Amino acid sequence: MTFNSALKRRWAASGSLLCVGLDPEPGRYPSPLADDPDRAFAFCRAIVDATAPYACAFKPQIAHFAAQGAEGALERLIAHIHAAHPGIPVILDAKRGDIGSTARHYAAEAFERFHADAVTVNPYLGGDSLAPYLERADRGVVVLCRTSNPGAADLQDLPVAGSDGSIRPLYQRVAEKAARDWNGHGNLALVVGATWPEQLGEVRAIVGGDVPLLVPGIGAQGGDLEAVLKHGLNAERSGLIISSSRAILHAGSGNDFAEAAARAARETRDAINRRR
Repeated sequence: MTFNSALKRRWAASGSLLCVGLDPEPGRYPSPLADDPDRAFAFCRAIVDATAPYACAFKPQIAHFAAQGAEGALERLIAHIHAAHPGIPVILDAKRGDIGSTARHYAAEAFERFHADAVTVNPYLGGDSLAPYLERADRGVVVLCRTSNPGAADLQDLPVAGSDGSIRPLYQRVAEKAARDWNGHGNLALVVGATWPEQLGEVRAIVGGDVPLLVPGIGAQGGDLEAVLKHGLNAERSGLIISSSRAILHAGSGNDFAEAAARAARETRDAINRRR
C-alpha cells in the first residue's frame, strides 16, 4: 500500500485530519519523566498511545531526537507506532535536501533505518535531489512548498518566470513542478503553512484534489483553522494533514500529561470537523 492510499484509509477510518507532531523538547518534559534517562521515548510513547484515536498521522521531528542523542528512541518510537497502532502513517519530519548521492543515504535513513512511511524534503536543489525518495513508490515524499515561518517570503515569494514567460512566485512554481513532473508514482505531498491560507488555496488549485497538503502552524504559530479548511479542503472535504505539536504535547505537565494531550487532540480534531 502506498503512503497516500494509507493516508486516505486513515482519514476515513478515524474521521480525523489531525496530525500529531512529536517534538520532544529538553526542559519541557513533564515532571514525572524529568529524571528518566529514556524520557524522549517514554514521553512520546505515552503521547502516541493517548492521542492515537484522534490522529490521522504522527510526525516525529528528527532534530528534537538527534539533539538529545536519542535517535535510538526515535527508531523504537516509530516501531511502537507501527506495532501498536497499525494503519496510522508516520511522517519523519527531516526536511532533507542534498545532491543525489547523499540524498540516497538520507532516503535510506528515513525508510530503512527509521522505517517511516513518509519524509519531508527540501526541493531547493531540484528534481534530481528528490529522485531517491520519489522512486520509492510505496513511501510518501512531502515537499516543502510554502512554509509557515515568517521568513518564508524571503525566497518562496520571489517572482520566477515560466517557460511561457508568465511570472509567478517560486512556491507556485514548486507546486507546478510537483504536480506536473515529480508525482509519477502518486506518492507526493506538499507542505503549506496554516499561516498562509490564501496561498494554501492557490497551491490546492495548482495541484488538484489528489495531492495531500501537510499544514503546520494551527497551534502555537496561530494559523486560522477556519481559513485553512476553506482554502485547502478538496472536493471530498479531506486532503489535508493538519499538524499540531506543542499545543498537544505540552497541554499538561504533571502526572496526567498524557490525558491532557488526549483532550487537546480530541478538541482539535473536533474543531476541525465542525468546520469541514
